Amino acid sequence: MINQERIQELNQPLASEHQLRLSYLTDLLGRRGLDVNALVSQIAALQVAIPSWALGTGGTRFGRYAGGGEPRSLEEKIEDVGLLNALNRSSNSISLHIPWDIPTDAEAIKQRLAEAGLVIDSVNSNTFQDQKDQAYSYKFGSLCHTEERVRQQAIEHNIDCIRYGRQLDAKTLTVWLADGSNFPGQQHFRRAYQRTADSLAQIYEAMPSDWTMLIEYKPYEPHFYSMIIPDWGTSYSLCQQVGQNAQVLVDLGHHLPNTNIEQIVGRLLHLGRLGGFHFNGSMYGDDDLTTGSIKPFQLFLIFNELADAAVDALVKNPTVAYMIDASHNTKDPLEDLLQSVQNILSAYAKALIVDRAALEEAQVTNDVVRAEEILKDAFLTDVRPLVAEAMQQSGGALDPIAAFRQLQVREQRIQQRGKLSVATGL
Repeated sequence: MINQERIQELNQPLASEHQLRLSYLTDLLGRRGLDVNALVSQIAALQVAIPSWALGTGGTRFGRYAGGGEPRSLEEKIEDVGLLNALNRSSNSISLHIPWDIPTDAEAIKQRLAEAGLVIDSVNSNTFQDQKDQAYSYKFGSLCHTEERVRQQAIEHNIDCIRYGRQLDAKTLTVWLADGSNFPGQQHFRRAYQRTADSLAQIYEAMPSDWTMLIEYKPYEPHFYSMIIPDWGTSYSLCQQVGQNAQVLVDLGHHLPNTNIEQIVGRLLHLGRLGGFHFNGSMYGDDDLTTGSIKPFQLFLIFNELADAAVDALVKNPTVAYMIDASHNTKDPLEDLLQSVQNILSAYAKALIVDRAALEEAQVTNDVVRAEEILKDAFLTDVRPLVAEAMQQSGGALDPIAAFRQLQVREQRIQQRGKLSVATGL
């Protein structure tokens, strides 16, 4: 783990320019009546969970090019996330994927987490792949399967995930289903949906009362004719059937091109059913690119809805969980995660400086140009000094990626774990 003294050493050469940029922004925002100290505190409070499967190099069905030094166990994954959090102070939780992250000694894992200043955010079930020791195949579905014994196997797996999560003090179960069909007539749409709802209800009944179930949706892949939960409306209807602690999970990559995701976010906030986000970037679909690398304006517009809802007394949505869900095909995965978190914090910071009173007035008077210009003004403001200050005040690096490289983290990981080490769960 990196100590505070080393981080301060890395920050020292950057301090003068950072203060210059921060002073300018403080004056600029102060003229607009904004308190920079309050903004920095809000930015510092936002935490983005790191998924265990994103710590290794991703790939496609054509190939995977490992970068070396990847974590081979849950203990090494904790070590990597601890490093990320030490640098940015905004990644203090891990999302686990079962069966790859089953703790063999829960108390020892909890001790490691405590030493690294981390918690387990959630557990994710996997019924989209067959494991070598399972009795029945998910080829034709899991929670929606026509055979009760297959559904029961998938239900029990999710209940096992809850049990493992409880051992590590997690409070959230994430369910994503690959269930669907590739050909007309293959599935009875209504009955497959109801079987899914009934299966989710059984899992929900096994959850502790203070847990949340996040139900994810996806319009296509691995099936291309139909998916059991293809859109937010289907996920919402399942949540309504299952129970109050079931919430919709929005994955930014799980939409058809040009989908208005910010409107979906606004609608779910209005309904009180937005449970969480899986952040990534997308060109065509679930291509899991770096968050904010392709459509930064849309990411800002999503946070604009979240920031607006946060100050609206009429919105009764529970706390939203944030997590990165990406497959790093060409970048160093740890650098990509640092980059993604910074882009998320920047989008959030820009949303915080939107002139809400002026925007509401423009909307009420139907001043379309003025409304757009208000949003553009916030979006085009360089808020990076605010993000850097939030990280520094929390004990992190002013420039996490530069610090990562100066510390030669990847080289050290390769030396410790080997050039050909492959992260578990990939």
